[in-house]
Amino acid sequence: MSRVSGEEEWPLANAPGPRSKAYDEFPEGFVKGENGFDFHVYYIPSDPESAKHAKELHDRIRKEFPELVIYRFWDKPMGPHPTAMFEVDTQNPHQTGAFFSWLAVNRGPCDVLVHPNTGDAYKDHTTLATWMGRQWPLYENLLR
Repeated sequence: MSRVSGEEEWPLANAPGPRSKAYDEFPEGFVKGENGFDFHVYYIPSDPESAKHAKELHDRIRKEFPELVIYRFWDKPMGPHPTAMFEVDTQNPHQTGAFFSWLAVNRGPCDVLVHPNTGDAYKDHTTLATWMGRQWPLYENLLR
C-alpha cells in the first residue's frame, strides 16, 4: 500500500475493453519481417569476473532460450559498440518480455543496450534505446 498526501492509494480498476494488439505483435513503426528487439550484452574483456560472467550468460541463454537468435561472443568492440559484447534478438513481444525480465535479474556485472528495429539505426541505438545497468557511449558516427 502506498501513500499519497497521507491518504491510502489503491490500484485503479481498469475499464473493460479490447486487449492491446501489442501483446501479440510489435506496434506500427517496427520493420516487418525483422526481429523486433536487439539486446547487446556488454562486458569488459580485461576484467576476469566480467568476462567469465558474460561467457556463462551467453551459454545459459543458448540453453534456456533456444528460440532466440544469439550471435557469437565477441572479445573486442564491434561496430558502434565501445566494448566487447554479444547480441540476442527477439522476434515477438512475448519473447521480448520474457527475455527482458529474465535478463534484468541474471545479467550480473554486464550492461545491456536494448533497442527496437525501426529501420533507423541511429534512432534505434540512441533515442529509442533502453539500458540495463550503465549506459555506454556509442560510436554514433557509425550509425548515420
